[in-house]
Amino acid sequence: QVITGRDIQPGDVVLGLGSNGVHSNGFSLVRKIIERAGPDLDAPFDGDRTLRDAIIAPTRIYVKPLLKLMAGVPVKGMAHITGGGITENVPRVLPENTVAQIDAQAWELPKLFQWLQKAGNVEAQEMYRTFNCGIGMVVIVAAEDADKAQAFLAEQGETVYRLGAIRERQGDEHQTQVA
Repeated sequence: QVITGRDIQPGDVVLGLGSNGVHSNGFSLVRKIIERAGPDLDAPFDGDRTLRDAIIAPTRIYVKPLLKLMAGVPVKGMAHITGGGITENVPRVLPENTVAQIDAQAWELPKLFQWLQKAGNVEAQEMYRTFNCGIGMVVIVAAEDADKAQAFLAEQGETVYRLGAIRERQGDEHQTQVA
């Protein structure tokens, strides 16, 4: 049941599963931003959470819902969004002739990432290259399976976004485009 990504092709759909924080990635930049901004880490930040709690939230684990999904839907590719963010992790599963075209408007940047971007004066593309930006896992399925996969993952308690689609690669462009 190894998912290699070799069957990914133009027209396939890119789904994103919501993260609950930075997932232990980009902490060099997080520490630098905290050092420069000097926030009160224990002040209320996001509902009942303090900024400290938001930053150190444990990484979500997606194994159980993904194994269940794979039992009922052909999954063509998956990428855990770890160090290297969205733009550096998704290409690892893509065939050379494809690009994941991600719509940045498909999900709202969570409050923690908004704060990091503003407090650190971090450009959007650097955010996508460093952090998961609220997307902890990417799943690629055929277009005809996308609705079923999205509904199934939502039933499993996941927050699921339809991020975009796979398209043919033009020249040597980067394999993940977020715009």
